Amino acid sequence: MKEKYTLKSFRPYLIISLILILILMYLKLFVGIGALFAYIYIAYYTVKSIDKKNKEVRDYFEDLSDTFDTVTKQAIFSMPFPILLLNKDKGIIWYNPNFIDMVGEDVSTDMHLSDIFEDLNVDEFYENKVDILEYSYKEKTYKIFKKLVSANKSSEDVLMLYFIDSTDFKNLEENYIDEKTIIAKIEVDNYDEAMDSTPTANRPLLIADIDSTISNYFKYFDALVRKYDTDTYLVVMSNRSLNMIKEKKFDILDDLRELDKGNTIPITLSIGVSSCGPGLIESYQEADTCLDLALGRGGDQVAVRIEDNYEFFGGKSKAIEKRNKVKARVLGVALKQLIDASDNVFIMGHKNADMDAIGSAIGILRAVLNRSKEGYIVLNSSNPSIDNLLNRMKNEEETYARIVKEEFAKNTMKQSSLLILVDNHKPSFTEAPDIIDLTPQIVIIDHHRRGKEFVKNPVLTYIEPYASSTCELVTEMLTYMNEDLNLTHFEADALMSGIVVDTKNFSYQTGVRTFEAASTLRRAGADMGLVKELFQDDLDTLQNKAIVIHNANIIHDEFAISKFEKQTDNAILIAAQSADELLGINNINASFVMALTNDGIHISGRSRGNISVQLILEKLGGGGHLNMAGARLDIKDFNEAEEMLVKAIDEYVEEEKVNK
Repeated sequence: MKEKYTLKSFRPYLIISLILILILMYLKLFVGIGALFAYIYIAYYTVKSIDKKNKEVRDYFEDLSDTFDTVTKQAIFSMPFPILLLNKDKGIIWYNPNFIDMVGEDVSTDMHLSDIFEDLNVDEFYENKVDILEYSYKEKTYKIFKKLVSANKSSEDVLMLYFIDSTDFKNLEENYIDEKTIIAKIEVDNYDEAMDSTPTANRPLLIADIDSTISNYFKYFDALVRKYDTDTYLVVMSNRSLNMIKEKKFDILDDLRELDKGNTIPITLSIGVSSCGPGLIESYQEADTCLDLALGRGGDQVAVRIEDNYEFFGGKSKAIEKRNKVKARVLGVALKQLIDASDNVFIMGHKNADMDAIGSAIGILRAVLNRSKEGYIVLNSSNPSIDNLLNRMKNEEETYARIVKEEFAKNTMKQSSLLILVDNHKPSFTEAPDIIDLTPQIVIIDHHRRGKEFVKNPVLTYIEPYASSTCELVTEMLTYMNEDLNLTHFEADALMSGIVVDTKNFSYQTGVRTFEAASTLRRAGADMGLVKELFQDDLDTLQNKAIVIHNANIIHDEFAISKFEKQTDNAILIAAQSADELLGINNINASFVMALTNDGIHISGRSRGNISVQLILEKLGGGGHLNMAGARLDIKDFNEAEEMLVKAIDEYVEEEKVNK
């Protein structure tokens, strides 16, 4: 402790007094000598007084320090919560009685922290990364606070842990979250088709079964169900109920599918579920958006909003073709009005365009020209998948002149321009993602199941996963947009080629409306002989496909995996065609082929229909249909890519076993 009183504090007074005494001695010697003796006595007395006072202060603070040490020790020993002291090696140094009560077992100072708490990691305490840890022990929750202390200068740091019982608070927090309101919207997504396939006498019974199955299912989980339209229901439930239903994997999808009242088409549901947290209005809007997402992915599934992402359940059945063409007519008229109101129209497909993307773009271009508007197809470069079509297009000067690159679109597009995306709804997958933000007028026409990534606020959306191809959708819309299609023979061939390639020559994903669209194109002049020529391959492509097929591996007895390691312009085409060919092997129900591209590794997935390659490749960030999907990985290591693919397949197989 630094001394508060010193002789230095009185120095000015002593000096002045001495000067005065010397002056006095000069004037009166004997009086001055007497004053000098008095001065010496006073100085001596002052020094002694200072020493005495400093000793009293020092003794006072020493007594106070001892008192504080005693109080501190007593306070620590009498703390109402457990305390534990650890050395740098996590060995136990000391603990209070409350700690013994907490652990309920013998504790000694020769024990290690892990002897009591096997999974408690306090390394971040030592590293000063955190100040609080939450830890569950013997059905209780504790918040552990830390304090690094040192007993003296020579000793090592000691970690002091305070265990605060926060079980009640944790339970209150969990109850608060569990009781939050969740909104779900349910739609029987093939209601009309199912009813049409049911004998007339049984239709009331089927309707009653649908209502009772949905109502009883959600009532079991303490949820409120209200039917507010012929095929639409609203569900209000707690977050606790939602978690219980999620554990059941929304098995109501299976319950409805098994209803049988003579209907030849099974009943399927689409459900949109809001996230936990927002108010009732926001939750309803979220549920509505999620329902649109579930329907856009083909129906028969559930889309649940999870913070900034989505969680999906179901989606393992094929999308059922809708016989009603009202939607195609309404959207066709709406698109015609949007085209009429725009200054110019730009049409864009996905990167590495295929026949469906370029064919549907050509069909939409015809719709634009029929409205006497300026239209352009944005295409930066060709690829082997469409080379034959573009080479033939060169003879169609009016159409070929309207294929433009990204730079032209950037310089020409305005806020009043209309951008139509075909065969794709993901901004990052488009031919030129940068131009999407140049206009608020965006239309989406696609037949792929809707993914998590989606264009923000499109003015018109037409996504129908039941359709064989985007060309099929465009052909239907064209019939409602103008009295006369005005399709040239080339344009009819281009649209037909998109249908042919996506249906594998009308073998997969075909319905009545697929053949109706094909007949419309045939009447417009489509020549199947000329269409077939668009798919001719050179010898090198055929040899490469043979190599891919030869190198295929089989896993889980029904999955074929192969890779094409050469980096060529037509790598994606070879991968897609090879995946199709692998399905020709006995007992192979799904195939995947990896191909090297400039951007990484592309995976083409194909299925016979009983395995969802979409669900598998969605685990890798891809998407598509149940029997046709793709994904792109931002890596170029085939071994790493194959490990990721096999892991995704393993997860899918395990999920299928659990759901059976």
